[in-house]
Amino acid sequence: METPPETPQAPPRPAPPLVLTVAGSDSGGGAGIQADLKTMLALGTHGMSVVAAVTAQNSLGVQGYWELPVEAVRAQYRSVVDDIGVQAVKTGMLASAALVGTVAELLADTAAPVVVDPVGVSKHGDSLLASDALDSVRTELLPTATVVTPNLDEVAQLTGVHVEDEDGMRDAAAAVLGYGPRWALIKGGHLRGAPDESADLLTDGHQEHWLRAPRHDNRHTHGTGCTLASALAAQLAKGQSVPEAARAAKEYTTGAIAAGFPLGAGLGPVDHGWRLGYAHGAVRGEEG
Repeated sequence: METPPETPQAPPRPAPPLVLTVAGSDSGGGAGIQADLKTMLALGTHGMSVVAAVTAQNSLGVQGYWELPVEAVRAQYRSVVDDIGVQAVKTGMLASAALVGTVAELLADTAAPVVVDPVGVSKHGDSLLASDALDSVRTELLPTATVVTPNLDEVAQLTGVHVEDEDGMRDAAAAVLGYGPRWALIKGGHLRGAPDESADLLTDGHQEHWLRAPRHDNRHTHGTGCTLASALAAQLAKGQSVPEAARAAKEYTTGAIAAGFPLGAGLGPVDHGWRLGYAHGAVRGEEG
């Protein structure tokens, strides 16, 4: 009896660009690690995670959070990086000075672009960073960053600079860059006096790029900062320059804000799947 010929095997598919998020978990799914991984998938990358803290969180706010032990964070990070590798890393909620210092030490030994989202306060105004951790963010974490992405409240918390206009955003960027990141992306979403436009400033102290987009009248914006930073990391993992990656991240995040939807009794999330060929209404059978 003849042996049938072997079926030719297709070559293995290469892995997509690899992005790691080191952040807190949002039990409501709109921000934190959940938003990071959704964004990374939507942008064609493989997202991986190091959970640094767990929150009890919903559309109304943060009811509590618990940081993980330093040993657990270090073990997660080494497990991923030493076996799989990374092409970009994004950090979010790190909660304590001990975690900030540990993550900064790990990042300093990783040859990949780093996007630091210096999370201090949630969208609802709940504190997500111990007060004694601010110095660690300034002196240990920011120097590891390829790009740091503070909003205006975070700028004030980190530097004491209170921004009132676009010229003030330049002052804010200079103050942030003084702590050592290569680039600062100052997010102007909270800037008063520009009701029709959201303007962000990206600069390394020499080049200056203004990223402008229409401001959408949508209160469901939970997870915006996590989404932008993760989108930026995903684009850097694809090999884009920082200005190219920032423009692409701004465009993706603007679309996600426009498509944000109500969830629970408070602030709903942005829609991370807005350009994947479906609307969240269609999934519920309301369209088509």
